[in-house]
Amino acid sequence: MEVSHMTPIPTSPTDGDDLCSIEVTDVVIDGVTLLICFCGLAGNGAVLWLLGCHIRKNTITIYILNLAVTDSSFLLFMVISSLLYMIENVFCSTLVSLKYLRSIFLLSLFSYNMGLYLLTAISIQRCGSIYCPLWYRCHHPERLSVVVCVLLWALSITVIATVTSLCLLHDHEHCQVTLICMYVLNLLLFAPAMLISCTILFIKVLCGSQQHQAKRLHIIIFLTVLFYLIFGLPLSLWSFYQQFGYAIDIVPSQVLFLLACINSTIKPFIYFLVGSCWRECSMGSLWVSLQRIFKNPEDNTACSDDVMMNTMVTAS
Repeated sequence: MEVSHMTPIPTSPTDGDDLCSIEVTDVVIDGVTLLICFCGLAGNGAVLWLLGCHIRKNTITIYILNLAVTDSSFLLFMVISSLLYMIENVFCSTLVSLKYLRSIFLLSLFSYNMGLYLLTAISIQRCGSIYCPLWYRCHHPERLSVVVCVLLWALSITVIATVTSLCLLHDHEHCQVTLICMYVLNLLLFAPAMLISCTILFIKVLCGSQQHQAKRLHIIIFLTVLFYLIFGLPLSLWSFYQQFGYAIDIVPSQVLFLLACINSTIKPFIYFLVGSCWRECSMGSLWVSLQRIFKNPEDNTACSDDVMMNTMVTAS
């Protein structure tokens, strides 16, 4: 089984019987990928530290924390794989076997899928908080976000464990079927649900009057989903077509992984910019941005008769 049947990843430069030659373009792309990954690890690490230690947990911060963990994991796996490919390309020597490289890429695929699942959950949750405010304020289970995150982690682990068990055992036919099912789940269930709910959310923000903090939060969600569609989704589309034997050579697979790394890196910068703290770039200003967006969201307010009455009047 070739690597291309598993994930859209180029084979090692030492595979095959061809003479070793250094591909300058590949080395440059790997170098840029490493640089972006290190920036992303720093940004997501700052978000994890600030949200985890300095801002009280609530519904949205639980999702954002899990999303930062997912992005950090993906970037870490991409750092390892990019370093290995760069060293192999430069020195024309095999450092690890192809089986271990496949394992690393499958782990990165696990983090990649989890990021999509979490973005979908965030979009649906915020859409529900706008269109069902009374239920959301008064009857929303307190730990629903924790339960949803646990279920999504379980789903992602189950999917990638099934793919790994079949693909690493060189069961080509079953591996391909499992990969197709995984990409169908991503492209036909989670991605459309995320896109529809985020579009509804954005329209509601444009047409309705909301608190300034809520608008910032919804703008962040919209931008995060938008950048995922631009930078993250092409990797799933490319890999999905690969399973049916369609070779798309317009964009090299390394560029697709580079775009996916940009998607995992850009979120902390979105938090920072939307938080209106672009005058200075420091840990303190990032903390202020996160506080403005995620601290004491409207959906955590207590349910009272006044709140219920105001909500009913607004709905009417």
